Amino acid sequence: MKKAMVLMVAVMALASMLFTGCESANGHEGAVVGGAAGAAGGALIGSAAAGGHNRGTGALLGGVIGGAAGAVAGDQLHDKK
Repeated sequence: MKKAMVLMVAVMALASMLFTGCESANGHEGAVVGGAAGAAGGALIGSAAAGGHNRGTGALLGGVIGGAAGAVAGDQLHDKK
């Protein structure tokens, strides 16, 4: 259980570094904000949906999928402004 938690924190830290690395790309600021919000929301939803024994896996998958979807949505919304 402890190894899974450490692994989950390490993967989330790596994912957050990858998403914030896009900050230097001018014109895509919405992708950074959307990716961060999507990853956080996806991790919460994935953890809740996975049940008691698979919360780490659910949070990890939800964070990755939510981050990708949030980055795309944030970029599209930012381009419309």
